[in-house]
Amino acid sequence: MDAVDDGAPTSALAEEPAPRRLVALGEKARDYARNARSENTLRAYDADWRHFSAWLRREGLDASPANPQTVGLYLAACMSDDDGRARASVATLERRLSGICWRYRQLGHPLDTADRHISAVLAGIRRQHARPPAQKEAIFADELLAMLAVLENDLRGLRDKAILLLGFAGGLRRSEIVGLDCGPDQTEDGAGWIEIFKPSMRKPAAPAQGEAAADAAEPEEGGGLLLTINGKTGWREVEIGRGSSPATCPVALLENWMRLARVSHGPLFRAVARKNGGVSSERLSDKHVARLVQKTALAAGLRGDLSEGERRLAFAGHSLRAGLASSAKIDEAHVQKHLGHANPEMTRRYQRKRDRFTVNLTRAAGL
Repeated sequence: MDAVDDGAPTSALAEEPAPRRLVALGEKARDYARNARSENTLRAYDADWRHFSAWLRREGLDASPANPQTVGLYLAACMSDDDGRARASVATLERRLSGICWRYRQLGHPLDTADRHISAVLAGIRRQHARPPAQKEAIFADELLAMLAVLENDLRGLRDKAILLLGFAGGLRRSEIVGLDCGPDQTEDGAGWIEIFKPSMRKPAAPAQGEAAADAAEPEEGGGLLLTINGKTGWREVEIGRGSSPATCPVALLENWMRLARVSHGPLFRAVARKNGGVSSERLSDKHVARLVQKTALAAGLRGDLSEGERRLAFAGHSLRAGLASSAKIDEAHVQKHLGHANPEMTRRYQRKRDRFTVNLTRAAGL
């Protein structure tokens, strides 16, 4: 029997079988759900689940259904060194619990972390084993200049100088540095983009009597770099002004890198081949930033009072971010906005001071 045409418009979507549409929508929904976490977080969560699953197998326990008592036993086992394994830090343990909870939610079996078998055990672990968070060393401006000096002046060195300066001046996370594109909507995996504003030109003043006229307009102070970044706390704009010297100006170094590497579209920072100096189309990994900071800090002799192993652990990508937060002598609210922190307390954690006791409340109170 032929279908009756009632004259209503029919779209291609309406003609497609419903199950196929739902399958496609399901796949898209899963992609969106997965993108709710960064790739680094997802890798950590996968590792956490593997660790939990291995412990379950050794103990002859089942992963399903989600059992708060089993998870409580796992937390206690992670803090035991009876089997010769190193005891986990409290921060690692908290992240492992987050990874386990995330996986159970994906499986449709939410884990009740308020259950006493989890909450009481975790509270006891925090009370007995918690330590102040280990912070990376802050890199200050003079130390950053020493790090820049150890880099070559070839294309790779130019790129790495731009990374260090941009990371410091922007107070950026390492994922935010390598996630930048040359413009908006250029890649699917980008975490933001840049806009370069040239200094405005001013007309030369009229020459005084007997003086020669100026040949051309001179650049005014101004211009710089505007970053639009999708960070942990959402979208934010970061302004980076021009430096006092082309050798230490993040905007000038970035412009030189883009010009010499012929990068004008897509990922901003890319790999450079060692043999022929060719520039890849692939985005740099955020691990490159951490390795770059460690390598240049060691080469520049920073924190020479520490052993080489301790110095290597003392510096990472966050050292640039902490350095700006500690160096900027402006209102704290501006630093908080620049770093993209949701609250001022987080900003204060980044502020390391070389000179302690500059504010003496004992004397200020009259003692």
